[in-house]
Amino acid sequence: MSIWGKLAGAAAGLAIGGPIGALLGGVAGHYVIDRDKEQDGPAENQVAFTVGVIALGAKMAKADGVVTMDEVNAFKEVFKVPEGEMKNVARVFNLAKQDVAGYEAYAEQLATMFKGNRKLLEDVLDGLFHIAKADEVLHPQEEKFLGQVAKHLGFTDAEFACMKARHTVAHERNPYEVLGVKPSVSDEN
Repeated sequence: MSIWGKLAGAAAGLAIGGPIGALLGGVAGHYVIDRDKEQDGPAENQVAFTVGVIALGAKMAKADGVVTMDEVNAFKEVFKVPEGEMKNVARVFNLAKQDVAGYEAYAEQLATMFKGNRKLLEDVLDGLFHIAKADEVLHPQEEKFLGQVAKHLGFTDAEFACMKARHTVAHERNPYEVLGVKPSVSDEN
């Protein structure tokens, strides 16, 4: 069974804590008991990661106040949702997109679970940028949301500026920000 298919039954069989567990429990129609210890199994981490990414994607789509079909399609595109699993993913997405509130806790839980995998967390942020740009405009509220998520994932302001520069229209890009260097850098460095 794919990770997306595990979502439907995960709340009944797993006790994933934090906001991810609460969202999963809300989808299943009951509360998930929060355990004091972190999850140690790969299946639990995989489900928690998937739910966290869906929640952040939904809240990213809502950041400018309106969730558009372009944003929903961008989510499906970047996070590769199999067509047969869309019903399960849609339940989590629709619950999370009700408002932007709480995104910090999802980002922090993902950062804690995957603190040794900065590339994975960067990929999540890149996916959120893709959703934000789906309507071809990066709204100020979306940029603020992305900046805050980046901080909660453990990225510095400079790292965020570099990531943001990669997602800016080419003629608006600052090459120094894309490279993550200061304009004063010499050719020898």
